Amino acid sequence: MSEERAETQQHPIGSGFGHGSTAREVIDGIDLSGKSAIVTGGYSGLGLETVRALASAGASVTVPARRVEHAKEVLAAAGLGDAVTVEEMDLVDQDSVKAFAQRYLAGHSSLDILINNAAIMASPEQRVGPGWEAQLATNHLGHYTLVNALWPALAASGDARVISLSSTGHKLSPIRFDDVNFDGGYDKWRAYGQAKTANALFAVELDRLGQDSGVRAFAVHPGGIMTELQRHLPKEEMVAAGWMDAEGNVREGFKTPEQGAATSVWAATSPALSGMGGVYCEDCDVANPTDKESPLARYQGVDAHAIDKADAARLWQLSAKLTGVNAFA
Repeated sequence: MSEERAETQQHPIGSGFGHGSTAREVIDGIDLSGKSAIVTGGYSGLGLETVRALASAGASVTVPARRVEHAKEVLAAAGLGDAVTVEEMDLVDQDSVKAFAQRYLAGHSSLDILINNAAIMASPEQRVGPGWEAQLATNHLGHYTLVNALWPALAASGDARVISLSSTGHKLSPIRFDDVNFDGGYDKWRAYGQAKTANALFAVELDRLGQDSGVRAFAVHPGGIMTELQRHLPKEEMVAAGWMDAEGNVREGFKTPEQGAATSVWAATSPALSGMGGVYCEDCDVANPTDKESPLARYQGVDAHAIDKADAARLWQLSAKLTGVNAFA
């Protein structure tokens, strides 16, 4: 594949779907029988609806979970107990991530869809592993190691997709290469912003590295949705941000979990994206670059720092140095 053809432009492709589309709608008519999928965080919020959609299309879905029995109970209550396999994995524990990947590789010859959905947001300052800031460690470094450890299965698919969940949070901070762990002072929202930028840049570089093996990567902004992701935020802060009123009513424009899962499912399965990759998606289409003059610039489009190829390569090398893992070394 030529370099020119391999590069996807960052602009909408006219998918036919939009803000209000649901996961069920975007996967309608798509047959995933015989396909394998992994969804991190696949037992709550967006992840649960993502799993539901993939399983409904016939995919064999594995959900890695820190609390295995809780995950099994939730999936069973959702009617997905027989369709999904739950395995133990803790994203903040690099050894746990590697152990899960080894078990998966031992039992599966290939992996067709990997959706890196699990995340934490605006959490109190916490250090994990060798002193890593927890949001970067959970949202990015855990998934970085997971993808690299699962690389043999992804490459064996010949037509795999990796979905990296970012968000408009990426607009809050680029990668702070001089202080990624906020050793100079913690800011929970800038830390979240950096982690979401990392998720977007990860897709850019993974797509570059993986496309010759048939592995394409996409970053996804699912939209504003009220899920367990907000568990670290007091109601007063969400009211002040305009996400809800004083009575707790969520503002217009927020999505349901099934609508929020739609862009991940679309990016993972849509035939319209065949031969494409390395782009940031929102509302079930490829997003436009941010129009800085727009009053909606904070909520729409992708900022240049989140799709910068040089920063994507630099972040990959930093991640490899921090984790000691690099399937492409």
